[in-house]
Amino acid sequence: SYLAAAIQMNSRTDVQSNLAQAEDLIDLAVRQGAELVGLPENFSFLGDEKTKLAQAADIAQASEAFLKQMAQRYQVTLLGGGFPVPSEPGKVHNRALLIAPNGQELSRYDKVHLFDVNLPDGNTYQESSTVIAGVQLPPVYPSKTFGHIGLSICYDVRFPELYRHLSQMGAEVLFIPAAFTAYTGKDHWQVLLQARAIENTAYIIAPAQVGRHNALRQSHGHALVVDPWGMILADAGREPGVAIAEITPNRLAQVRQQMPSLQHRVFLPT
Repeated sequence: SYLAAAIQMNSRTDVQSNLAQAEDLIDLAVRQGAELVGLPENFSFLGDEKTKLAQAADIAQASEAFLKQMAQRYQVTLLGGGFPVPSEPGKVHNRALLIAPNGQELSRYDKVHLFDVNLPDGNTYQESSTVIAGVQLPPVYPSKTFGHIGLSICYDVRFPELYRHLSQMGAEVLFIPAAFTAYTGKDHWQVLLQARAIENTAYIIAPAQVGRHNALRQSHGHALVVDPWGMILADAGREPGVAIAEITPNRLAQVRQQMPSLQHRVFLPT
């Protein structure tokens, strides 16, 4: 067993301020015993698309250096849940990185499902205007310490086939870092996370953004850790902070034995 932390942030446009906030929360998590720590999507920058594109190279460099430095300094395995990385001209990837305590990259994932949505509250999101979708299914990292770890980012949570792929690849712990909107989050965030946990009999670690980021954008918060039965183990609420809970391999084995639904699938991928 070990403690995992889902960090909850209120990121804005000042990269250095965001990274300072992230370090404070990593420090808080480690002081409480966390060994596996996740930061939310957009942890290093959350602002308008024009500024993001203009600063993308600098944001990417600062974000990756920060993740490696923090993992080494605090001797944790650290997920950076999504930051812009320049790709083709005028576009970026939204990339998550999993970093080992020695500062080495363990796994990476470029977000494949882009949030292009017109919400009833009047807000329109067009992630594809600046982000180019990844083309690879997310990886599963086989950690000897933490179990098999699957990666995803935010809007992915609405696509169960992605998580079925991860469970097919042996995932036992699923990271779902997010910047979920306040409007959709109040109705969908918790139930989607519980569904992904239950149907894949896996632990969920879901770092989150929270609060107002600018005049238009507001995030739901409630970073969660969910167990394989769908029980909420920790909830960071509606302020920046940390959700910490114990990940127990014996519990995972118990649930998978009691509810062996993964073994009962009829329509398997070809």
